[in-house]
Amino acid sequence: MDSPRIIPAHWAPPLLSVMRMVAAFLLLLHGTQKLFGFPAGDQPSQPVPLISQMGLAGVVETFGGLLLLVGLFSHVVAFILSGEMAVAYFQAHFPNGFLPIVNHGELPALLCFVLLYLAAAGPGPWSLDALRWRRPRGTL
Repeated sequence: MDSPRIIPAHWAPPLLSVMRMVAAFLLLLHGTQKLFGFPAGDQPSQPVPLISQMGLAGVVETFGGLLLLVGLFSHVVAFILSGEMAVAYFQAHFPNGFLPIVNHGELPALLCFVLLYLAAAGPGPWSLDALRWRRPRGTL
């Protein structure tokens, strides 16, 4: 017997789309902060050189975030971004301690697995991918 649900099961597909959009928006913000210094955080940030590892991360996060936000090529983009978050965690955070709460790597660690889930589960119904693969009525 299933446990009682607080949120109805038919909400799961739209909530998958919302989760994708929130994760994409966070990535997009981190990417634009690297590339353009916007939005400025606690400490004003300068754009990183485009031809650098951080510049490449900014490009991947910005354009991957945009594609994921609208849900286009979502499986592939989410998989690439998941790998990028794993690299970010192990290069920038893991050397400062084992636990994410200690090394301030909670966001990349969580995004890595959210994005890996999205790569497997897909973008949800509110996406350009869902529109692209929708078949006209009456066809098999």
